[in-house]
Amino acid sequence: MKAIVMTATGGPEVLQLQTLPKPTIRQPGEVLIQLKGAGINPVDTKLRTRGTFYPDRSPTILGCDGAGIVDAVGEEVKNFKKGDEVYFCFGGIGGPEGNYREYAVVDHRFIAKKPKKLSFVEASAAPLVLITAWEALHDRAQIQPEHRVLIHGGAGGVGHVAIQLAKQTGAQVCTTVSSEEKGEFARSLGADHVINYRETDFVEAIMEWTDSKGVDVAFDTVGGETFAKSCGAVAMYGDLVTILQPDANMNWSTARARNLRFSLELMLTPMHQGLISALEHQTDILHCCAELFDSERLRLHLQQTFPLAEAAAAHRLLEQGGMMGKLALEVG
Repeated sequence: MKAIVMTATGGPEVLQLQTLPKPTIRQPGEVLIQLKGAGINPVDTKLRTRGTFYPDRSPTILGCDGAGIVDAVGEEVKNFKKGDEVYFCFGGIGGPEGNYREYAVVDHRFIAKKPKKLSFVEASAAPLVLITAWEALHDRAQIQPEHRVLIHGGAGGVGHVAIQLAKQTGAQVCTTVSSEEKGEFARSLGADHVINYRETDFVEAIMEWTDSKGVDVAFDTVGGETFAKSCGAVAMYGDLVTILQPDANMNWSTARARNLRFSLELMLTPMHQGLISALEHQTDILHCCAELFDSERLRLHLQQTFPLAEAAAAHRLLEQGGMMGKLALEVG
């Protein structure tokens, strides 16, 4: 099979197209998938630059997200058969090899049926951002219909999904963007209020929007100063969830005075730690989101696709910033 191999840490040039042996099923609960698409996420570029979770297992294959057709199943697999269309988030952090390749073997417990309304390449771009947004909003912040919610980076991969999931609960949603084009995109997803953070102080705008109360939930997909400033935009006893590492020198006085509850969201933890029940929960999230896609209550914005051989070019584009939605590789 063809695969993109990360030969060392470094720039996009370390991603090399190679021919490797096709993987085979070794355990009775495994499924062999002929991949048709592989999602590209910021974590891929970070692992490429800094090294994977398992630096001793190099070279490796990146790519947590995949979608394709079941090619074969282990003898204990009853819920999938050859020809089924599936999508999943597994591998790609340096342990189990990722999905920048033509075939992958995945435990059947971590695979979901692909949404019928999505193409393979669209579906391949969805799992990581779906799980991240769902866990942040539902599992961490326990979002409620009466909540007002702030989502930072509403035009990005995680942000554009988070807006839609928050609206599904009945919450009112405000989001931050960096341009009018992104603002229009966010509004098309259902955002009730859009703030161009380059032109307006988002804390002041939030206080005006909420009659000086602050939002019940803030979801930070940006980090750094944005995370710190968000403390002043959250209501007393509110929730602030971030997918980034808070700065070690951050001043927590505003957060303490407002009695905020903080949550950290890293959806890769179950894979890294081998937490089977948590991985199964993430698969349940994909099942739920497939229903939302097929009922047209959720959509995935795919900004651009690349052939598998051009993975390095996709990484370069992602690292330039300013993305709306997602990127993905077309495989096969």
